[in-house]
Amino acid sequence: MDNLFGEIRPLFICRYILTHEERQAESKDRGTTYTFVTDGIERALEQAKAAAGSKDVKIAGGANVIQQYMRAGLLDELLITLVPILLGNGQKLFEHLPSDIEFARTTVIESPSVTHLRYRLIHHAKA
Repeated sequence: MDNLFGEIRPLFICRYILTHEERQAESKDRGTTYTFVTDGIERALEQAKAAAGSKDVKIAGGANVIQQYMRAGLLDELLITLVPILLGNGQKLFEHLPSDIEFARTTVIESPSVTHLRYRLIHHAKA
């Protein structure tokens, strides 16, 4: 964790990191804390919401983590930052999702080097 963000780390941010490895929480200079959560996505979100109070909670991760939150109905919004670079095979973000999730596009911001896509997630009740 020492050089995760280089010399300048984000200010005063609580981060909850999903892991299978038990680790002690770490506090870094400038107020950033890292709490390692081993008991699931719901517990990580619960801790993040408690720390955030009335502020928004942002979830970042690879396709597997985001899929888990979408399947559990715990995401309201999805922001995809699309850069036209392929790095290996990777995982498909929209694979293994239930059919009751609808993606309503709310924002598209384009430039020659990056596109930001924002979707509101609508979870339809299964009949």
